[in-house]
Amino acid sequence: MARRPAPARLDVDALLADPGTGIIVCCGSGGVGKTTTAAALGVRAAESGRRVVVLTIDPARRLAQSLGLTELDNVPRPVKGVGEEAGGSLDAMMLDMKRTFDEVVESHSTPDKAAQILANPFYQAVSSSFAGTQEYMAMEKLSQLRAQADREGTWDLVIVDTPPSRSALDFLDAPKRLGSFLDGRFIRLLTAPARAGGRAYLKVFSVSATIAAATISKVLGGAFLSDVQTFVAALDTMFGGFRERADLTYALLKEPATAFVVVAAPERDALREAAYFVERLESEGMPLAGVVVNRMQALAAPSLSGGRATAAAEQLEDAGGSELTPALLRLHADLSSIAERHEGHVRRFVAGHPGVPVSTVPASATDIHDLDGLRTVGAALAAT
Repeated sequence: MARRPAPARLDVDALLADPGTGIIVCCGSGGVGKTTTAAALGVRAAESGRRVVVLTIDPARRLAQSLGLTELDNVPRPVKGVGEEAGGSLDAMMLDMKRTFDEVVESHSTPDKAAQILANPFYQAVSSSFAGTQEYMAMEKLSQLRAQADREGTWDLVIVDTPPSRSALDFLDAPKRLGSFLDGRFIRLLTAPARAGGRAYLKVFSVSATIAAATISKVLGGAFLSDVQTFVAALDTMFGGFRERADLTYALLKEPATAFVVVAAPERDALREAAYFVERLESEGMPLAGVVVNRMQALAAPSLSGGRATAAAEQLEDAGGSELTPALLRLHADLSSIAERHEGHVRRFVAGHPGVPVSTVPASATDIHDLDGLRTVGAALAAT
């Protein structure tokens, strides 16, 4: 029987060393290690001579501290002790969603109109908690960083850690969803009275539209409707721009200089999400570099099977004596079972996507909380 060919290996070092790679997007479902992967790639790229900025979304506190990020900051800060010897550098930042939205408003409005928008209660709600805003603002910040890099030569590589969405597809869908909402018929209907004004409104809109607006006012509240109307009236010069900006960001993500790295855990649900994301990227024509599978269970003695370890533990227990060795053998058997399960899930993913390069990272005994830990993850990512 012919052996199944080995999966293509994601060559991380070649990806990072390629001067044509200007953006790396680490994406995937929540809780699979995207932030750690993005940070590890940033450290390895900087120490190979690249000038890197890493945009993180929600790093663990100790990981943030290892990068010199002690508080939420929307401005890139240098990470000391990384890359200098190789002529590289590493800056890192954490996304401040509301501040980024404020910057969009301030850069596309007059000072007076921007102040009016920023003070509006509806804007404050949308900019802080509306579904999809974090994903949209992550892409907005990516666009800003890429523009600054092109304009000032600050960085030659931008690495993005995408938001911890429930579904990996939220990252691709949310920017357009937010743009469509702010530029959609529902908002237009809510703001119709303010746009038409007084009697003109009755002339322009039918009685049914008047009834619809009145119903909306009853359901949502008159104060809320007034806030929306005031918000959109102030935002009128930007209205429609959100969808256009989402389209521009999509175009940026499709450029050959962009590389998507899909991050997953070696479990069925996480790899199913990764498969959906890979298929979506392919259907959208976006450049996929490969898949990283984090937290693979590694064995200290891979040649000792779980069955043999269990049998040896039983023999030692029957013979009496120390309980430590049988306990260690049973622990090895449990870990061997986990390793087999992880390998099985990855094999099935590879069989379904044979042309997708894959890299695996062994599970760490402790949380990654310092630069040495990130270097270890980077080395595992690049291992052949």
